[in-house]
Amino acid sequence: MQLTDFNTLVFDCYGTLMDWESGMVKALEPLTHRLANPPSRNTILETHARYEARQQAQTPAKLYPEILAIVYKRLAEEWGLSVPWSECVAYGQSIKAWPAFPDSANALHYLKQHYKLVILSNIDNESFAASNAQLGVTFDAIYTAQDIGSYKPHDANFEYMITMLASLGIARSDILHTAESLFHDHQPANRHDLKSCWIHRRYDQEGFGATMHPGEMPGYDFRFNSLAEMVAAHQQALA
Repeated sequence: MQLTDFNTLVFDCYGTLMDWESGMVKALEPLTHRLANPPSRNTILETHARYEARQQAQTPAKLYPEILAIVYKRLAEEWGLSVPWSECVAYGQSIKAWPAFPDSANALHYLKQHYKLVILSNIDNESFAASNAQLGVTFDAIYTAQDIGSYKPHDANFEYMITMLASLGIARSDILHTAESLFHDHQPANRHDLKSCWIHRRYDQEGFGATMHPGEMPGYDFRFNSLAEMVAAHQQALA
């Protein structure tokens, strides 16, 4: 199997294209700077992941900024801090300032020459528009949690994406699902018989950061530590 066997890349965005962990840690400083002994970066991210996954499952119709506002409130409570709701809401709005990974824009512009590019993301449309402006590429389709009414790893998100792409003439076998999160993306990709590419952004860090531990490790068909590595592998396959 080679990267050139597919005509469509379905990307997760946050954690794969956007450096959401750095964005989160920066936006959580109003909380962590109040603590006498702030937790480590990984502990912050893992605690965030626990509250986020629970809230997404509990209230799937809420927009992602609303989910994040509640997560901020739960983190404050766990750390023994009292915060005004306006501060929680401000954290939810911080998505628009989260940075892209340095290689994302250039890699997407290259890949756009060879594939249809699709987003399947646990995000709302307004927040994604701000991220897309940083990425600077036109996606062929964008499927958000706001569109679908649930959050990955729920099967409904993948069923929606597969059905919508089929209406565009894109078969399941044409799709390479490309993502960092084993929990949100690769496990459900396995369940839906999708080939997948793991962009292992956290290759030099311990744990799973802002995503939940997947439990049993899912399978994947390609693995790269960055999108730049994926581009180099595609160029080699063409050669």
